[in-house]
Amino acid sequence: MLIPRAVAVVVDGRRALVIKRFLRREAARSCAMCVGTGWAGAVCPGHRYAVLPGGHVEEGESAETAAVRELSEETTLVARIDRLLWTGEHNGRPASYFLMTDVSGVPVLSGPEAEEHGPNNSFELRWAGADEFASLNLYPADVREPLAELLRR
Repeated sequence: MLIPRAVAVVVDGRRALVIKRFLRREAARSCAMCVGTGWAGAVCPGHRYAVLPGGHVEEGESAETAAVRELSEETTLVARIDRLLWTGEHNGRPASYFLMTDVSGVPVLSGPEAEEHGPNNSFELRWAGADEFASLNLYPADVREPLAELLRR
């Protein structure tokens, strides 16, 4: 059974909070991005991309609770759910995207992302406009258009 992913969409005007990533694993078979993008080589080439804050829905947890928890764990921000924006897939896993409201704090990299931050697994919080989604390689690509539409409103 695939573990669902819950995603927190944090908006500031016409920008969204993303986590810019660089990931390189020793073998392609042990790299979620190699598997998710269909890379056919044996060695992971390294991946530069960005994702929205989020992660696994833990056993017995709702997707809404997971999105709020993951946002806090990854960024130190505290927020609540405004509404479900859309659903989709992330590396073959079901994903739920929630618009956050009443966001407080200043985004600071924290939790496992801060602990794992290094030359082959780096994380950077940043605000990005829709015009940057392609150059940041916002992943999965099918979130770019609905997120851009949200930012245009």
